[in-house]
Amino acid sequence: MDAFARPISSAIYGAAVQLVGLCTKKHNTLEKTFRAGAGAEEGAEAFTIVIPPPNVTGSLHMGHALNNTLQDILVRFERMRGKNVLWQPGMDHAGIATQMVVERQLIEKQIHRRDLTRDEFIDSVWEWKAESGGAILNQLKRLGASADWSGERFTMDEGLSKAVLEVFVTLYKEGLIYKDKRLSTGTRSS
Repeated sequence: MDAFARPISSAIYGAAVQLVGLCTKKHNTLEKTFRAGAGAEEGAEAFTIVIPPPNVTGSLHMGHALNNTLQDILVRFERMRGKNVLWQPGMDHAGIATQMVVERQLIEKQIHRRDLTRDEFIDSVWEWKAESGGAILNQLKRLGASADWSGERFTMDEGLSKAVLEVFVTLYKEGLIYKDKRLSTGTRSS
């Protein structure tokens, strides 16, 4: 029988669950170590990575695990070099995709989106964000990610939304954003 096809014994499974529990407790006690600037000398060079925010539409996948592991290696290395490190965690609202997930959940409860007021629907979306986002952050913590959990961000946070709007308006006023009859995904430099 293939080793991967064998069922996991309850003893091995139990040991794995205990290990995850120990790692979680250890991680929780180390969280202050991961805060921005922790352990850095006064005037230390800054090193920052913003975690490409996963969508709140579900759980993390292997690509997230790989990407965050590689980032974790970099931030731990730079911390050891004495830099003032910030590894910024966060999540993306995923707009239409999140709306579709919430609409499907409402349909399962036999509620149509149009039966709700705009504010009621938005409240449902925020409830989903809290549920799904919490699960995603727990997954990242269980991976052992040494991010600064005190500074978690969300793309719909007031400050981030305001910054995006401000940059968009500035680019529009400078003529860098305009309406035309072709699709553009970037700019060509000469």
